[in-house]
Amino acid sequence: MLRSPVRPLRHLVLLAALLMPAAAQAAVERVEVTERTPFAEGMSFGEAGAYEMVRGRVHYAVDPDDPANAAIVDVELAPRDGRGLVNFSGDFVMLRPADPAKADSTLLYEVTNRGGIGILGQLNGARATPDLRTAEDAGTGFLMRQGFTLLWSAWNWDVGIAENLQASLPVARQPDGAPIIGKVAYELVPSAEADALDWTGLRAKGYMPAVPDDPEAVLSVRDAPRGQRTTLPRDSWRFETGPDGRPTLIRLEGGFQPGRIYELVFTAQDPVVVGLGLAAVRDILSHAKQQGIAGAPRPDRVLAYGISQSGRFISHMLWQGFHVDEQGRPVFDGAVIHVAGGGKGSFNHRFAQTTRHFSMWEDHIYPTDFHPFAPAPTTNPVTGEQAGLLDRVQGDGPKLVFTNTSAEYWNRAASLIHTTPDGRQDVTPPENVRIYHLSGAQHFVARQRERGTFANCVNPLDHQRAMRAITVALRDWVRDGTAPPPNRHPTIADGTLVTAEAYKRDFPAIPGLRLPDGPLVPARLDNGPRFASAGIADTVPPIWGEPYPVLVPAPDKDGLDLGGIRLPDIEAPLGTHTGWNTRNEAAGAPGATDRWQGSFLPFALTAAKRAEDGDPRLSLAERYGDKAAYLAQVRAAADRSVADGFLLAGEVPDLLGRAEGFWDRMQARDVDSAACAYMFAE
Repeated sequence: MLRSPVRPLRHLVLLAALLMPAAAQAAVERVEVTERTPFAEGMSFGEAGAYEMVRGRVHYAVDPDDPANAAIVDVELAPRDGRGLVNFSGDFVMLRPADPAKADSTLLYEVTNRGGIGILGQLNGARATPDLRTAEDAGTGFLMRQGFTLLWSAWNWDVGIAENLQASLPVARQPDGAPIIGKVAYELVPSAEADALDWTGLRAKGYMPAVPDDPEAVLSVRDAPRGQRTTLPRDSWRFETGPDGRPTLIRLEGGFQPGRIYELVFTAQDPVVVGLGLAAVRDILSHAKQQGIAGAPRPDRVLAYGISQSGRFISHMLWQGFHVDEQGRPVFDGAVIHVAGGGKGSFNHRFAQTTRHFSMWEDHIYPTDFHPFAPAPTTNPVTGEQAGLLDRVQGDGPKLVFTNTSAEYWNRAASLIHTTPDGRQDVTPPENVRIYHLSGAQHFVARQRERGTFANCVNPLDHQRAMRAITVALRDWVRDGTAPPPNRHPTIADGTLVTAEAYKRDFPAIPGLRLPDGPLVPARLDNGPRFASAGIADTVPPIWGEPYPVLVPAPDKDGLDLGGIRLPDIEAPLGTHTGWNTRNEAAGAPGATDRWQGSFLPFALTAAKRAEDGDPRLSLAERYGDKAAYLAQVRAAADRSVADGFLLAGEVPDLLGRAEGFWDRMQARDVDSAACAYMFAE
């Protein structure tokens, strides 16, 4: 279609309007700084020097009529100011080199997980806290020594931990101002007998009933995620006030039984415009990238980092096109999507609950795992739809690294990011994507010293060593164009990605060990006719459809996963590290895996003990002979990891020291005890 000529004067006026700073930065209206102070008592972090901590609140305003915001469900029903804009706000905290000349000029933005900060715990070994002040909060200082500017901001409305970063998002209302109501569902899965349970979700606030103590609310129970529901009599349970003064507890006559799945359904009121959280992250990154934030210089590059829920959030941003701002400019140049499995999230629909996600035994009624899964386009065999996670990414797009542990293959359907949805063929990722499997690792580095609700001791493998190397590699890829290591994950073609049945057939027959019933197999959910087009669920809970086939890494003769990054703990093992750990009998559902935890199954010390136990795996004495030979194998494996690009050379001395300590504790432990504390140095 031909356009009529634009007169020169009008052309100049339009150009001037486009160049005005206020127009370019309309999405972030104001950055309110409430605190600015030296970080970690002014300690110096190598060449980057001292750091400053800046804290405050970001105030946003978006145009609901802008096509860039059209994907935000219910944004047109949010209250508007006199300019017709929708306003919202959220906390932020930043750590930056006090001397900008010493900075790397890389902004590393971590998407917060339920308002919390995870990357300092995972990559710096610090305590998990959003209140960043002391040297203890810096941990090893790894990220600071890189010279990164670190930024976090609030995005999700339902953070239930008061000290975590909080966002204030508006409530949607009918055009005439009347409240919007709709059904919501909540799952409760106790691990012990209980008279009352909190129903709001994992560290969440939850929507409240539209009618107090709603007499029409329904509580049901079932014995498996897709089992038959049995409705409990309404007079057998009641809402009770929780610690925050709201009716967040359910008390049931006779109590709740461990391992059973209870489901609460009621009519709620006042849905939050949850999708504005996607805009909040998009807009603070755009603001920081275009002009810097709160005194920090404009960075040369922006990296996003997401762990678990926040990794799924980045995938969701890419899927719905929130990786570019309202002007179509990329808001990040690269991203690490860590332990997100095949999921996206409940991040942009009416009455969305951001903390919920598909797990082996929990939350099969929430829309978090759905096609497309893979970065490259694949065909949904049920609907015929061809789509990829990156369909809205134009050009080369940001450089992306997907990292998953063995736990995500069992508990988060990770195989679907590199197979077709029917589970029959491998899918090659685009050139701007790397997919890595951290073999034998669990969702996070283990901390639990007792078995608790689990059948086995948890998995102590420290895969964060690899994540530090991968993070630096992503920075170099974006900054210098230096390609990171090639993809490293199991595949159907080479036989390292198999069905759960094949896995259980080939896993060593360790006496007394119960293998999991199977991995998480996400179902196709039918949320009703308006869900796909308008984000409104009319069918609550949803109808379960045909599940997506999920595959898992094949085990070797010791039960260690093949096909991924095998760190020295796996190449020179002291036991079998798995990505799964089953619930024990007392916790109920004993064949089901935990959401996050793996297992450590130690090798026998001697051939005699191995024979006595009937263990098919070689003992430590048979494998290594003595500690010196063991440490030599660890050193050789570490050197290979460094050469492959999955371990930083400076990590090797500490790794060897920890390996020696683990060997000594293995030798000193009570071999007939079920205790797990020996795995930890302190």
